[in-house]
Amino acid sequence: MMRSGFTYPDSPHRRRHGPLGYADYDSYRPWLRDEFDFRCVFCLIREQWGRVSGEFDVDHYIPLSIQPGGATDYDNLLYACRACNAAKGSHLIPDPAVVLTAREIVVYDDGTVEGIGEDAIRLIRVLDLNDVEYCRWRRTRLRIIDLAERYDRPLFNQLLGFPEDLPDLARLRPPGGNSRPDGIRESSLAKHERGELPPTY
Repeated sequence: MMRSGFTYPDSPHRRRHGPLGYADYDSYRPWLRDEFDFRCVFCLIREQWGRVSGEFDVDHYIPLSIQPGGATDYDNLLYACRACNAAKGSHLIPDPAVVLTAREIVVYDDGTVEGIGEDAIRLIRVLDLNDVEYCRWRRTRLRIIDLAERYDRPLFNQLLGFPEDLPDLARLRPPGGNSRPDGIRESSLAKHERGELPPTY
């Protein structure tokens, strides 16, 4: 398996968490960080690659302008970088958690991305993932990761590892409960405590 940092999941994402009842959608942030492996569901930029805060948004898959009642519906929420969230805007798009898999999108060494199916192609177009600056940034990031893997293993592990501030979801008490309580055991912190969290992903 490639560990470039831009390898999309092998299969569609199945939600493992189900917190309910928070009054505002940003309260779901710790759950979404863990749900989407601390990276943007669209472009795969990771928390570890930027500033400590302010680069990631809670995004509504179905925009609030279309479905106001989905503001605090966990299954309507995504974890996205600010750039992808802004590009998506109020567009109705294919579900990235379903469409953006290793079978549907390929990232090349030159930083470009290619969609295989129509839905992936549409997502790439709407999000402008092949913008010249985006491709340059992605190409640079790929090169940094490659150099770190060859010459600086601690840096490589930092770039492709999990953040240090893994959320303790077992301590959180969503007001409406948790429709998928078994997901707590599969959270990153729980795996870390059992010694099952890989050093890189």
